[in-house]
Amino acid sequence: MTDLLALQPDAQDLLFREARSANAFTDEPVTEEQVAAIYDLVKFAPTAMNTQPLRVVLVRSDDARQKLLKHMSGSNRDKTESAPMVAILAADTDFHETLPRTFPHFPGAKDLFADDAAREQAARFNATLQIGYFIVGVRAAGLAAGPMTGFDSVGVDADLLPPHLKSIVVVNIGHPAENAWFDRLPRLDHDEAVITL
Repeated sequence: MTDLLALQPDAQDLLFREARSANAFTDEPVTEEQVAAIYDLVKFAPTAMNTQPLRVVLVRSDDARQKLLKHMSGSNRDKTESAPMVAILAADTDFHETLPRTFPHFPGAKDLFADDAAREQAARFNATLQIGYFIVGVRAAGLAAGPMTGFDSVGVDADLLPPHLKSIVVVNIGHPAENAWFDRLPRLDHDEAVITL
């Protein structure tokens, strides 16, 4: 099946088949240049009306890391403490403020998001789409990602983020350490997941 895809088999392996969610990392740092390269690749992910609500909050300082750690659940705390780079992936509920620039052919686009609850729902949904691309982008940089939802998002938002950002996923990023993976779990087959009407 690999010959039916435009992407070369080694790239298919890097991004998908051999890629894993890492649970342990070496101490090799992740640079600002690597993060910029990842973002410059994944910023092209599709979002409704080009809303682009994903915000990548890098947890660099010791103080920020300690604040984050107290909100991480169970074993996620140890993973996050030792990761060379940690990012909080959040939805910007004020994304509509950029629509005059990102969706310029529709001057009234911003006004469609006047309702706070509907705007937050749109922000979370579209940011989640972007998060999938972000993880693939980390892999494209030759790094591993360890995405986690096991944390107190209300606490993270209160302690680390401005009010208009809502955390969705915490991602540890780096070069995988030896034995960084759990055993791969089964995947559904094509016939189980693809439905033809």
